[in-house]
Amino acid sequence: MNWRAVGAIYGFEMARWRRTLLQSVVSPVISTSLYFVVFGAAIGSAITAIDGVSYGAYIVPGLVMLTLLTQSISNASFGIYFPRFSGTIYEILSAPVSPVEIVLGYVGAAATKSVILGLIILATASLFVPLRIDHPFVMILFLLLTAATFSLFGFLIGIWADGFEKLQLVPLLIVTPLTFLGGSFYSIKMLPPFWETVSLFNPVVYLVSGFRWSFFGQSDVGVAISLAMTGLFLVLCLATVAWIFRTGYRLKA
Repeated sequence: MNWRAVGAIYGFEMARWRRTLLQSVVSPVISTSLYFVVFGAAIGSAITAIDGVSYGAYIVPGLVMLTLLTQSISNASFGIYFPRFSGTIYEILSAPVSPVEIVLGYVGAAATKSVILGLIILATASLFVPLRIDHPFVMILFLLLTAATFSLFGFLIGIWADGFEKLQLVPLLIVTPLTFLGGSFYSIKMLPPFWETVSLFNPVVYLVSGFRWSFFGQSDVGVAISLAMTGLFLVLCLATVAWIFRTGYRLKA
């Protein structure tokens, strides 16, 4: 393993992130604060509690997961797309760097940024509502697994996209709606039986549910199922990345 190459790619991506802290960190924190003002204060005043948890605290895992998913995809997709756009990807492909090392550098940097931002959002949330974390190790596990999985997914989008507008196509039109409909701001058990069943086909439900269990010890689906679904999506992303480097899809064209 060429750790120097991994460190070079990782360091470059982290340095680029530090140069855009206003856009990368401050903007999501402000957006999350607005969610708490609107949902926590305005709507939360009309909803006393969900399963014994105040509404303001109940939406915290959903907000963290929303930020984690969107930022993981955004960071990873732009990280690999820009070298393709500028042509510098050929220098990386011709260098003595294996596909595993390339993925580790780009995906590792994207996942690191997302985890840092998720922890900042969590700290920001604690200023608005009292929080408890019943299972901190499970919370960290979900945080790391989700960040790595969706950074890989963003890596795939960055390779698939042939224009800047396509980088935002999947996050805006697919991931964000699925997150809002995935129990981020409510329990799917509050839905009519038919729509509760339909919600179980939304993969984000399992992410939010498992992450919420780590906070309050309660979830819409079993935590083991949530971990299994996250692991399954991670394996699918890894298999797709392996196929891309084996065939050169969108990399050598």
